[in-house]
Amino acid sequence: MQRLIKLTSWIKKAAVYGLLFIALSTAVDWYRTSNSPSTLPPSMVATMLDGDSVDLVAQSFESPVVIYFWATWCSVCRFVSPSLSWVSNHYPTYAVALNSGSDRRVSAYVQQHNYQFETVNDSDGSWMKRWQIAVTPTTYIIHQGEIQSVTTGFTTPLGILARIWLS
Repeated sequence: MQRLIKLTSWIKKAAVYGLLFIALSTAVDWYRTSNSPSTLPPSMVATMLDGDSVDLVAQSFESPVVIYFWATWCSVCRFVSPSLSWVSNHYPTYAVALNSGSDRRVSAYVQQHNYQFETVNDSDGSWMKRWQIAVTPTTYIIHQGEIQSVTTGFTTPLGILARIWLS
């Protein structure tokens, strides 16, 4: 009986701490993304490392599109990138490597880590400025030509999928 009381007490505390963590994470994420753009241009063509070009806005009318801003030097990205790589097997996912070096260096990094997402190298910072990226990683979900979700920092495959499904 004593064990049951301790277990119940522990579960209640864990639930309270879990809810506090979710509330705090949501508040921080909202603050970080408050300056993010709220609209997209009518056309947004991205040129991938392999030379292929994709209009991300046009593609978002076919399926939700994930745009993942990351960097090779970002410690949190090392944990999040495999999740986005997995998501890219199910939804169109385009990564924008921020200030990560030459095309050759970024391509080698992507291949070394076996990432499956298509990658744009933002070596001059133009994507970063246009999207007002202040935190890496930052993940956008666009659908039907509109931004549906923006999140920063650590996220899980389930968190990404939930954002896609809610778009």
